[in-house]
Amino acid sequence: MYHYRRRFTREVSFGPIALGGYQPIRVESMTNTHTMDTAASVEQCRKLYEAGCEIIRLTVPTERDAENLREIRAQLRRDGIDTPLVADIHFSARAAMKAVEYVENIRINPGNYANRKKFSSEGYTEDEYRMEVDKIRNEFLPLVRRAKELGVSMRIGTNHGSLSDRIVSRYGNSPEGMVEAALEFARICEESSYYDLLFSMKASNVRVMIQAYRLLVEKADGELRHAYPLHLGVTEAGDGDEGRVKSAMGIGALLEDGLGDTIRVSLTEDPVNEVPVGFAIVKKYNDYHLVKGDRGHLPVKHVVESRLGTTPEHAPPFDPFRYNRRRSKTVVVADINTGGDNVPRIETALRANPADTDEACREVLQRLAPEKSMDAIRSELVSLQLCSAEELVLLDALFTRLGDVSRHVAVSTENVELFSVLTEKAYKVRLDIREGESLDPGFIAKLDPHSPAALEFCFIHEQTGERVPAAVLVRLAEKLLERGIDRIFFSIRSCSTVYVYRHLVREFNAKGIDYPLVVRFSSADADRLGTIIEASIQTGTLFCDGIGDILALETALPLSGEVDLCANILQGARTRMSKTEFISCPGCGRTYFELEKATAAIKQRLSHLKGLKIGIMGCIVNGPGEMADADFGYVGSGKGRVSLYVGKDCVEDNIPEAGAVERLIGLIKERDRWVDPE
Repeated sequence: MYHYRRRFTREVSFGPIALGGYQPIRVESMTNTHTMDTAASVEQCRKLYEAGCEIIRLTVPTERDAENLREIRAQLRRDGIDTPLVADIHFSARAAMKAVEYVENIRINPGNYANRKKFSSEGYTEDEYRMEVDKIRNEFLPLVRRAKELGVSMRIGTNHGSLSDRIVSRYGNSPEGMVEAALEFARICEESSYYDLLFSMKASNVRVMIQAYRLLVEKADGELRHAYPLHLGVTEAGDGDEGRVKSAMGIGALLEDGLGDTIRVSLTEDPVNEVPVGFAIVKKYNDYHLVKGDRGHLPVKHVVESRLGTTPEHAPPFDPFRYNRRRSKTVVVADINTGGDNVPRIETALRANPADTDEACREVLQRLAPEKSMDAIRSELVSLQLCSAEELVLLDALFTRLGDVSRHVAVSTENVELFSVLTEKAYKVRLDIREGESLDPGFIAKLDPHSPAALEFCFIHEQTGERVPAAVLVRLAEKLLERGIDRIFFSIRSCSTVYVYRHLVREFNAKGIDYPLVVRFSSADADRLGTIIEASIQTGTLFCDGIGDILALETALPLSGEVDLCANILQGARTRMSKTEFISCPGCGRTYFELEKATAAIKQRLSHLKGLKIGIMGCIVNGPGEMADADFGYVGSGKGRVSLYVGKDCVEDNIPEAGAVERLIGLIKERDRWVDPE
């Protein structure tokens, strides 16, 4: 977990391509047309092919849909489109037996396949539990045998929202349950000497998704005959920037761990929009693979041992399977409590030249938005950089113009003498320490333990090894502790953000150091999508693992977009809820209402309900279970019909879509969760 090494997996065939092993990480998508509509399905497959999509999935709810795959496939192949096709199966074993004849891969959901009950509260005796496993084996084995005969590979795709009652009764609606559900089906496959498998562990909650994949790797690689490839995805990620941020965080966190062989970005948008996002996420890792060759991989045994923590050098500095926020002391900056149990704070950087006092003042006020409430989406700290003592007059002029608001302006410098002066002027002062530079041994002795300023020490990491920043900062932290200075932050600016912070946390843990951490990401890249994705991966991964007390971004994004990105990252990590959380699926051929239109209408009416989680699902296959992670739900139940949920309980079944949004609002009001918009 401290540098990139991709987990080596069994190579699995997908018709003309393969994934796993030394193959590049593949990008796939899924149609949202009705599979019986041949023309629409072929046309959407063609658009996905033209966008570069490497694997295309179609939903197969019935035997008729399965049979029509033959015609869809024939038309695509006549047109020279040889992209591998995947049949998406949930409930129908008969549809699966038909579909396997016409595709390169078949996806089955172990929570739905051969399981009919949903959300029963009844427990299972040992005999009942075993009998149901035997029933699943009897229904599943014919598909396994047929897939083996045809050379068709299979994805065992677990969804957090659709675990069987039996699994939930023993493991709860948890990552452990997700893993066991998949392993049950994998064991049956291996018993039949069928090994063309891959796994997925999808959830709309990014942290649950990450934990489930990591746990699967630990358990499956320790039990199964082969290390099977992984298909990565955050299900029901939503749309717009929020969907892109959540997808990048969940998928990217696992790619940073070296896990993942194919990905799908699930957006409540045209499926074609998913493809460029997917390629933007995997680009860095595929480029690394091409450059490094075999050195980009390690034998699976080594990876498994490191993940089990048998080698202290490789043990992660956090629990990779459960969320626990890193313990840190509380540090007050002006009137803002940071660290400890406080929500992570947001810091952004001033772009205007401090010499232009009017423009700098305008930008600071726009970022801080002091007229807004404390919990509004805004930057709580704004940093500016000074290089020389001559610029102090500019700082004084800006602070005079800002008045009391200047308390929330943090100042940074690389000049040690200037740093000492700034501690008397600002409430937060940062010293940037570059590689190869050393601090005067008497520097710390000159620091005033009673200074009103909170201090931050940031290592600027450029060329040295990824262990170096931690080695430097831990020595500095020990000296500051001896001096009795405790209002301190530490940070690192690096292109390997995830790895250098993991090294730092490991060293701090070993020394019992609990100073809070500022997670910094800096990029001048003008590519908006690339910036959003890389910032989400590098910082969101850390917050999902409980690391970080302040999120500090410095990008080329528009000002409001930069602040929104901070909020989206923290919300995606479930560490700070700044707005309504919409859990919306991308739709598929099972959806019989205009999902994008419905999602937009619900967002328009409910976006002001901060912290409320609203599920918007096209159909039942993932809906009820994901409702357990939502406060209220809007789920398609047929043509022009929807069902409404409170938590996982359906309270309005199969009502007309026309009045469903108003009824959803009524449910929110009835349960005292409604507030009027400003």
